[in-house]
Amino acid sequence: MSAFPRPRIVVSRCLGFAACRYDGGIIHDPVVSALRPHVEFIPVCPEVESGLGVPRPPVRLVRDPELRLVQPDTGRDWTAAMQAFIAQFFSELGEVDGFILKNRSPSCALRDAKVYASAAKGPAVGQGPGLFGGAVRARFPDLPAEDEGRLTNKALREHFFTAIFALAAFREAARAGEVGELVRFHTRYKFLLMAQSQAKLKELGRLVAQAARGPAAEAFARYGALFRAAWLRPPRRPSVINALEHAFGYVSEGLRPEERRYFLDLLRDYRAGRVPSSVPREILRSWALRFGAEYLAEQAFFQPFPPELLLPLDSGKGEG
Repeated sequence: MSAFPRPRIVVSRCLGFAACRYDGGIIHDPVVSALRPHVEFIPVCPEVESGLGVPRPPVRLVRDPELRLVQPDTGRDWTAAMQAFIAQFFSELGEVDGFILKNRSPSCALRDAKVYASAAKGPAVGQGPGLFGGAVRARFPDLPAEDEGRLTNKALREHFFTAIFALAAFREAARAGEVGELVRFHTRYKFLLMAQSQAKLKELGRLVAQAARGPAAEAFARYGALFRAAWLRPPRRPSVINALEHAFGYVSEGLRPEERRYFLDLLRDYRAGRVPSSVPREILRSWALRFGAEYLAEQAFFQPFPPELLLPLDSGKGEG
């Protein structure tokens, strides 16, 4: 299998890159640390780059009636400065494959920043994205974006890793600008797409079949939009089982009866949640190598991201 491309990931600077939190602190996040050798990080602290110092009096989101970013201790409204920074940052960003942002931050949060009724003391009246996090979700709705808290969940984290490396691989294929490269890319990602969505796999297959009839750039653009949409949700267990069963069909004839029974028992265990999908995947991969099933062995399905990123960390919370 070829070396993995390096995804370009925007990350909150406080997650191990600089002591830029409101209290002068830094957070050493294990997931971000594990990713460092494998991705190109683009660190950003929207608050500091909007003009706020370190340390600084905290800012908060206020809905009055529009969402504003205010600093209760000074009475200053930082909304315009933040929006100006966001516009400049996006204009200079270039292509990226995903985002890892600080949770609960009034600037970076993607979903869980506290929202207040006013700058005065009082309880929060709701929650939602911070100004920068909300702009990310609006500007890049089809790119993987997670906060560091949710990435402690194994299923969410491994789906995020799968998505960012798949998107980086597609960017690399698109640079070639040749229909043949699109065909090769789709072939390698067939089983991984099958595990994500049978419907998306069929749509993408039709696009590839039609690619030779028009400009390559147009084919890549149409394929890319649909390919990105395929990663918006973690895969459902039945879809993964479908991909495992299809892969099993490539090697089953060469197996002994007890090996077939063993694999089908593993599928039942996976369906019941007793083993992770990595167990039947690795067994299938070993059989593909054993029987010289090159087409199967080269599928991204078996190693969608660097194996060093198979971290034991798992909060047990979240989706997946």
